[in-house]
Amino acid sequence: MKRLVLILLCTLALNSGEAWAMPDVATTVQRVESAATATGGVGHITFTAAGSDAVFHIYSITGQLLKTVRLNADAHTTIEMPKGFYVVKCSSQWSRKVIVR
Repeated sequence: MKRLVLILLCTLALNSGEAWAMPDVATTVQRVESAATATGGVGHITFTAAGSDAVFHIYSITGQLLKTVRLNADAHTTIEMPKGFYVVKCSSQWSRKVIVR
């Protein structure tokens, strides 16, 4: 049974043309150049903007906007935050959960 499932999955993967398509190089380079990060720590959140300017919005777990942080390209900053869970959104590019211990 396991062998049959494995053969079926391999067949599906080989028949899907999009699964093996090469990524657009310009899109990949653009993502790397505009990489921005937000990481939680003990009593703080650290923000980094690599390659381009970035605007970070910090939301409480209930959805209330708490702070906005603007960074120039290739800059970083750390802001103090109380212990808790936060949602950080970066310039409409991504959003992620951040834990401050």
